[in-house]
Amino acid sequence: MQFFPQSGSFWPALLTLRWPVMWLGYRGFPWGSIPGPPRRPYRKEVLPAPEAPLVLVTAAEIRQYLRARGIPFQDGHSCLRTPSPFLSPAGPEAKNWTEGSPHSLFIDKTTGHFLCTGSMAEGNWEDFQASVEGGAAGSWVSEGKGNEALGNQSDDVLRIWERAVPLAELPEQEEIQMARAMFNLAKVSDATLKRFQVRYLRAARSLVFPWFSPGGLSLRGLKLLKAEDKGDGVCYLETTLPRPSAYHNLFGLPLISRRDVEVVLTGRELDSLALHQATGLPTLALPRGLACLPPTLLPYLEQFRRIVLWLGDDLRAWEAAKLFARKLNPRRCSLVRPGDQHPHPLEALTQGLNLQKILKAALPAGHKSIVSFRQLREEVLGELSNVEQVAGVRWGRYPDLNRLLKGHRKGELTVFTGPTGSGKTTFISEYALDLCTQGVNTLWGSFEISNVRLARIMLTQFVRGRLEEKLEEYDKWADRFEDLALYFMTFHGQQNIRTVIDTMQHAVYVYDICHVIIDNLQFMMGQEQLSSDRIAVQDYIIGAFRKFATDNSCHVTLVIHPRKEDGDKELQTASIFGSAKASQEADNVLILQDKKLATGPGKRYLQVAKNRFDGDVGVFPLEFNKSSLTFSPSAKGKARLKKVKDENGLDPKKPPSSKGREASGRQKDKAQSPLP
Repeated sequence: MQFFPQSGSFWPALLTLRWPVMWLGYRGFPWGSIPGPPRRPYRKEVLPAPEAPLVLVTAAEIRQYLRARGIPFQDGHSCLRTPSPFLSPAGPEAKNWTEGSPHSLFIDKTTGHFLCTGSMAEGNWEDFQASVEGGAAGSWVSEGKGNEALGNQSDDVLRIWERAVPLAELPEQEEIQMARAMFNLAKVSDATLKRFQVRYLRAARSLVFPWFSPGGLSLRGLKLLKAEDKGDGVCYLETTLPRPSAYHNLFGLPLISRRDVEVVLTGRELDSLALHQATGLPTLALPRGLACLPPTLLPYLEQFRRIVLWLGDDLRAWEAAKLFARKLNPRRCSLVRPGDQHPHPLEALTQGLNLQKILKAALPAGHKSIVSFRQLREEVLGELSNVEQVAGVRWGRYPDLNRLLKGHRKGELTVFTGPTGSGKTTFISEYALDLCTQGVNTLWGSFEISNVRLARIMLTQFVRGRLEEKLEEYDKWADRFEDLALYFMTFHGQQNIRTVIDTMQHAVYVYDICHVIIDNLQFMMGQEQLSSDRIAVQDYIIGAFRKFATDNSCHVTLVIHPRKEDGDKELQTASIFGSAKASQEADNVLILQDKKLATGPGKRYLQVAKNRFDGDVGVFPLEFNKSSLTFSPSAKGKARLKKVKDENGLDPKKPPSSKGREASGRQKDKAQSPLP
């Protein structure tokens, strides 16, 4: 399905969301065919390089430093609050640290990043230390990333905002009724829309939600929501200015009072309107919905003693709520469990449900170390009622992977292997790109090839063609590729496993990473001094990745070279280099088979050798397209794929036989539940 912006003076192409946007069941749209807005001066963030290592700081170290410098502080939920030196006319060198000063500077306990809500100065922990000590970096005060992110887009933001008008001021009553019907605003009053300053842009038939500065003094950005009738439901498309990755804000922030101690977080602006109207409680909408909760927004949530997360009505919203509660401090968070009686707040208001009662029934996010089935029965019912969502995110380019693995799930470990030169990196890059275009925030750790080369491969796969012959289109495609939630570790060659794990944990906290690819294991083993036994070192590393995946609810895909095998033999699970720990710890084992032929390049096919989720295993053929560097079937290839059978007569489109299922079932780890 493809969507293109309507013609007219409204220039921004209405980009699609990286999370489910059809609120009636649609999972999302392909990014590859969506035209993007004009190129802007925005650079993708990358994680620190080894020569400029990531400075990791603990909360204890931050407290110790503040005490040593005589700086008073208050211990908050996720941040430490101190008086801000940036508000002093004399600058940071004045060291205006007094108990009576307003504590307007927030220091993140996990990263050390600071934000002064009074001056909007911000920086990392090293910047803060330099400011306190009066170093070269201590004289700077920035306006924050908001103005930098706006850049030359500020005129566009103001122009769109001036053209938009309140919904009640549209000249024709019929147009008002149609807009209300398209956005399901039948029970949302004009007073609520006016209070939140929601407007309507007639040229684009879109609602306009403003992002103001914390004090509400200046307009910092916009989110536009367009509704399109698709026959079987309404499809909602969002556009944000600035770009989603360049600037973050909370819708409804200027309406928050310093006396407010409770707030409800939602994943959609319309839900915030409905909740506030029905309950009168302070409500805020996350800028990117279920995709992430940027740590830069945590200081604005410090004042609240209780935070209720009501993000949606499906399992994905429930998983996102649990993940965000970790950042916010689970002890003050409550979660609204999705269900038939707990739909989105806007739908609940439309259906006449009691929203106050639903909020009172929210469950605490913190759990004890031991629970009974009575406390788990509702979660079990939720998984039984949402079988497809429990299976995870489905691939768009590999339908056969959906048939076997059912989907890509958080908290799992996938081991991927294949012969040297068979195309492991090329395949796994498209495999990960497919998921990333559907909203799976991805972190790449390429230890074998450079990030430039990897990005070039992925961009070619994204375009499904080579750009060398059409360089005039590079900026257009590069802009769309930039909008993906895709990040790269800048490590290369042999690395220490502790450094890699620390970087991964930082990325999960800051960017809400859901999928980490490590390519490959052998390149990380050179600096390990734990044992002279190479196999023992590898087992330790695999155990560390297994623990990381489970503790952080993050899927880890680990590429491992196989043992040396005879050229005419197919690889098996036992062919993975090292001991049996890799296949035992893995939830999924994928093998890229490359059968060499004397008369041609050979045949490639992917084998799912282990599937702990439901036991289905099997194989399906792959056809490499050299021009697009892809293994996924094209439109023409799908027709040919139906006729392909392997030499044993196995039809890849048929489900595996009962014997195959029984054999795969014996591979399951009996000690671990098949549920994710």
